[in-house]
Amino acid sequence: MGKYLLILLLVLSNYCQAQLYFPPTTGTTWDTLAPETQGWCKERIDLLSSYLEARNTDAFIVLVDGKIVIEKYFGTFTADSAHYWASASKSLTATLTGIAQEHGMLQISDTVSNWLGNGWTIAPTAKERAITLHNLLTMTSGLNDTVSAPCDNEDTSAACLRYLADVGTRWAYHTGAYRKLLTVISAASGLGINTFTNNYLGVTTGITGLWYNGVYYSKPRSMARFGLLALNKGVWDADTVLHDTAYFNAMVNTSQPYNKAYGYLWWLNGKTNYLSPGSQFIFPGTLVPNAPADMYCALGKNDQKIYAVPSRKMVVIRTGESAYGVAMAFSPFDNELWGKIDSLGYLCPTDVATPTSALPAVYPNPAANRLTISYPGQQFALTLYEPTGRTVYHGTGYTNTTTIDCSQLATGLYVATLTTAQGDVQRVRVMIER
Repeated sequence: MGKYLLILLLVLSNYCQAQLYFPPTTGTTWDTLAPETQGWCKERIDLLSSYLEARNTDAFIVLVDGKIVIEKYFGTFTADSAHYWASASKSLTATLTGIAQEHGMLQISDTVSNWLGNGWTIAPTAKERAITLHNLLTMTSGLNDTVSAPCDNEDTSAACLRYLADVGTRWAYHTGAYRKLLTVISAASGLGINTFTNNYLGVTTGITGLWYNGVYYSKPRSMARFGLLALNKGVWDADTVLHDTAYFNAMVNTSQPYNKAYGYLWWLNGKTNYLSPGSQFIFPGTLVPNAPADMYCALGKNDQKIYAVPSRKMVVIRTGESAYGVAMAFSPFDNELWGKIDSLGYLCPTDVATPTSALPAVYPNPAANRLTISYPGQQFALTLYEPTGRTVYHGTGYTNTTTIDCSQLATGLYVATLTTAQGDVQRVRVMIER
């Protein structure tokens, strides 16, 4: 019985993975979805584009089910332009560390000194030798993140890595300390970090870029590829890049008791409180209130963003210069941007009927087994789409009101498109939930 259950689970796992599209690893081919399949309209996308441009954005991409729904470039920046990831590189580093561990090159329980020798900091020897790779992944090294000039938070020199507290007793956003992971990966693998990244990540996923001074640079679509890999838990199409599911789950869940919104160098939404870079003050509430609670993010200075949202099978990337001012990771821009993204599904100006006409309504919403569509005074056709664009229901000849059976539909978001006899179109988002 156990054997057959395992086979069933593997089949279901492969089926779920097959729902995501993965672009070829070479070339520029990448399947798209029309924004209308998400219930998004052109006018609101245009408003979002204007907002992004006004906020110093260079590139913005939205993937749903792995396919491009929105792709925008601004000014002289193009799809072939490269941009720094800033601290979004941290999340890439965490992934590379997991890959190196999986290949037996290192263990995250290893001490940093095991790979770099003594004296990589100026902490007392016993304190230095207590710091593990896990401490670097979780930002709990105890090294001082607010050192004075000529040092700064990003400095990796031994003279600037100073003892402040014992390992595991505080969370502090320390870029200089975390970057030692890149040196460790190179030492453990015998490869330069660019070669390691290409051999163990780029070949399978098509991600191309360059590490320089501890920061990764790439074209926007490579950022989107990394987001898609993260969305699918380390699996790229039929190829598993990171087999260690325990490591992946630890990477995108709370990693220490001090900052609930931090995993292994990934930021986590939906937690009850969080710490901010450079501060020990605990802020109540979620990191990005307007965003889905299950979102995990690679966030970089000056608003470099890679968001992965499993519940929506969505990846969003944004790169450019700071939207408002210098910010180490998250900023007010995150919440504002997600408010704009969610507004894409509101009724659009061209969808709104004349003042004398009633707008359509669907209820209950969310629905479980039956869904009623009311469109007073209209004859209409109804089409219900999955977010992928696949039609799951179509009917014509309705007048005023109809009720349809939705008991066989999977839980999730759908788009109901109503077309009147005059050719007017209304779109309403529908949630099926049980």
